Amino acid sequence: MELHASNRQHGASFFGVLSVLIVLGIFLAVAFKLFTPYWEYRTITSVVKAISEDREELGKPVAQIRSSLNRRFLINQVSLPSPDALSITEDAGVIFFDLEYEVRVPMFGNVDAVVMFQDNYEARKP
Repeated sequence: MELHASNRQHGASFFGVLSVLIVLGIFLAVAFKLFTPYWEYRTITSVVKAISEDREELGKPVAQIRSSLNRRFLINQVSLPSPDALSITEDAGVIFFDLEYEVRVPMFGNVDAVVMFQDNYEARKP
């Protein structure tokens, strides 16, 4: 019995592997660039949530609450894109924290990604 070697090889070709690596590289580059804004948003929301649950902080005037928030942002090495991104208002013994901003992240060449964040918290004054 004679064994015949296949003239045709099986498996991924060089160009197939190369195209998969290019697509994977693009996805990883986008993920790394978008990681920072999402991580900062997570930190900002955790600070705002902690303040909104702190009875001692809620007993202070709105200006002092904002000052305390800014101090905590500085400690956590995050900053809001603009001072208007977080509005703190008080109405009938309820303090409202409205967080709304967007971040523009340069991707490739003249292509940017715009990431929008919006969150609301409310807390009763003690």
